[in-house]
Amino acid sequence: MKFFLFNIQYKLFKIIKHYSTYGLAIFFLFISFTHTAQNIKKIELVNANLIDYDEMRYGKNIRRMVGNVTLKHENAILTCDSAYYNTEQNDVQMYGNVHINFSDTIHLYGKYIGYSGNTRIAKVRNDVTLTHKKATLYCDSLNYDRTTHIAYYFNYGKIISNQSVLVSQWGYYYAHLRDFVAVKNVILTHPQYKMFSDSLRYNIQSGISTFYGPSKIIGDTNLIYCENGWYDTKKDISRFSKNAYLWSKNKLLKGDSLFYDRGKQYGIATKNVSLIDSINKIIIKGNYGRYHEKPDKAFMTDSALFVAIQDSTDTLYLHADTLYYITTTDSLKYLKAYYHVKMYKNDLQGACDSLVYSVRDSVMELFKVPILWSEQHQLTAKQIKIFFRNDSIFKIFLNDIAFIISHEDSSLFNQIKGKTMTGYFKNNKLYKVDVKGNGQTIYYPKDNNEIIGANKAESSDITIFIENNEIKKIIFLKQPNATLYPINQINPVEFRLDYFKWYENIRPLKAADIFKKNINLP
Repeated sequence: MKFFLFNIQYKLFKIIKHYSTYGLAIFFLFISFTHTAQNIKKIELVNANLIDYDEMRYGKNIRRMVGNVTLKHENAILTCDSAYYNTEQNDVQMYGNVHINFSDTIHLYGKYIGYSGNTRIAKVRNDVTLTHKKATLYCDSLNYDRTTHIAYYFNYGKIISNQSVLVSQWGYYYAHLRDFVAVKNVILTHPQYKMFSDSLRYNIQSGISTFYGPSKIIGDTNLIYCENGWYDTKKDISRFSKNAYLWSKNKLLKGDSLFYDRGKQYGIATKNVSLIDSINKIIIKGNYGRYHEKPDKAFMTDSALFVAIQDSTDTLYLHADTLYYITTTDSLKYLKAYYHVKMYKNDLQGACDSLVYSVRDSVMELFKVPILWSEQHQLTAKQIKIFFRNDSIFKIFLNDIAFIISHEDSSLFNQIKGKTMTGYFKNNKLYKVDVKGNGQTIYYPKDNNEIIGANKAESSDITIFIENNEIKKIIFLKQPNATLYPINQINPVEFRLDYFKWYENIRPLKAADIFKKNINLP
């Protein structure tokens, strides 16, 4: 029956609003009214060197005992240097080297203890020590209720269990559950970290700390914040929620729920996850993320998004099924993106199956049906490499079946094709293209802004100059084979180079479009 009532009390305590002062007062009052009915037993005198009965001096029904005082109440043994025992009220005031032993498991020590045999409550004061198996509580003032097996300490207390030291302004100890509930200015110190919390429950048997308010865990190399969660001090694993985040090596990992393994040095975040690299101005988002401190790497999936803030006016957004962010040295960082990759930047958009981006070198490589769009130009090849300089495109290298297409009008396309191709940019605009090997072009020369024909040319190596997104000059570095066709003699649909494909329908026109799935690309 006692244990059943205790469980009810404990559950009630958990739902009181985060251990507020008034909540605890109500809880403590509840306990006082739920003591089980029982036959009250008298405190027994076992031993004393001197017993003094002086009603005029000490009061009616009061015995003064001095020297090797030993008392017994039920299964509790009480010892001290001197005591005053009120036989009518069934209570005793004990002084000097005071000790109470409950069932050979819980020990109370202090300079003074007031114990009531009727309420079964011990009030211990001055240099108080409570020991229960491997846990020890030190404080200045403590009340212990033998009926509920709950100790209440105040005026600061320190709990030592294994390698952990817990300090708080006040709190409770639940002996049956072996739970310490520490409240206000809570600090738990461990050789590897420190915990700071407003309210914390610590189980000395399992070593699990549970948080009920704003809490911080500070280690040698990281910091964890949460407003709800638990930490297993024996296994060094933990789970946090409510504004939880992990700060490590200038990176911030946060999510609705956060799991952390200190031994293996990694964290897992779920739902509304963000990994922020403040030094490189990079944010990686998703609904499932994993971050490893050693080696320094991160994994993100489920609506994964990579955001690189390149300057005050432009930002690169990149989405893929899975993102890996890897640091091999202090300065060398890589992003690897796999499957259904799409990216958006004001001056550049892209799509491919997989991608590697070197943050330090500012080089991005696209693989398997890579496509880029820059203003009116579409760039494709089997492999594309983009070079950035000062957060802007410097050049683009197209390898194997390199192809650049731009729309001339509704049915006509300017086309440049070769084995490899290098495109050069100024102010984020394509101004020059070098074609190496199997060069081919189709473009539409104009006179007074009127198309006068279709020029089809072939040359091994070609250099093309572009101005205002139009071909202004072509230099054939080797003897070309060129033909100018009257515009009325060509079929626009058939007047296209081999491997021509126009992907405008999948081009992201705004950042949100990168989450649209592509059709199956060849």
